Amino acid sequence: MTHAMLKGSNVPLEATAVRAVLRWTPGQGVPDVDASALLIGADGRVRSDEDFVFYNQPRHPSGKVWRLGKKRVAQGLSEGLTDTVQTDLAGLDPAVDRVLLVASAENVAFEHVRALRILLYDAGAGESEPLAYFDITPQTGAETALICGELYRRGDVWKFRALGEGYLNGLEGLAGDFGISVDESEAVTEPSPEASLPQPYPQQHQPLSESATTQVPAPQPFPAPAPQPAYGYPPEPPRHQPAPQPSYGYPQHAPAHAAPVPQPSYGYPQPVAPMPDPNFRLPPQGPQFLAR
Repeated sequence: MTHAMLKGSNVPLEATAVRAVLRWTPGQGVPDVDASALLIGADGRVRSDEDFVFYNQPRHPSGKVWRLGKKRVAQGLSEGLTDTVQTDLAGLDPAVDRVLLVASAENVAFEHVRALRILLYDAGAGESEPLAYFDITPQTGAETALICGELYRRGDVWKFRALGEGYLNGLEGLAGDFGISVDESEAVTEPSPEASLPQPYPQQHQPLSESATTQVPAPQPFPAPAPQPAYGYPPEPPRHQPAPQPSYGYPQHAPAHAAPVPQPSYGYPQPVAPMPDPNFRLPPQGPQFLAR
């Protein structure tokens, strides 16, 4: 069951490790928000500067509190940003009485941060429903750092309390109030929004050497299609045209190199008369043919 928290309310935790997720809606003029944590002793102060877990020191030396970093997440029909701190409650030093969960924005008031919410998850339950959530509304809007909530001990039980307490002097002023010594030369500076999000690996492009350059031949045009005859007209004759044939019933023309063949007159063919032999003599004739 998810508990919707009001300012000042608390809820007991059965989980041995929790993830505190800060979520907000990015947009024009909306500052980048960073999550951090302070480990506080029974005297209300940190034991040393190592008890301050933030973007420049993302993991506590004990390994029990650390930042998981920022992500882009779906938020209804829009996109949201998150920054997360995880705490191993069962493994914390008994000298740690509280863990403050903090949100900060570099020199930009929280009145410009839209839909700021802290959600608490059981870190051992995977992608389960949140144990509790708290919608944070700054009291004046001019705050540049907020204590969103705290994880605190009550005997052997850990609880979460919703707070929403603001600071006008940013993360540096908040950390100083709990015993963090901030040197002017080592002032707390927040990274740019681009640096805080995971960046893709750059792609390296190697220029081609002159010997490796490939000459691409120019494209050759396709041959033009042969023209087609107009509809209803015969196609053009081929390039090697055969000799024309004579019309039906008429004699064929003889080739130009052949001698003409004499043709007979119309009708029967006429015989050719032989030439007379000058040495021809009649044979002797009988008495019946002699003249009387």
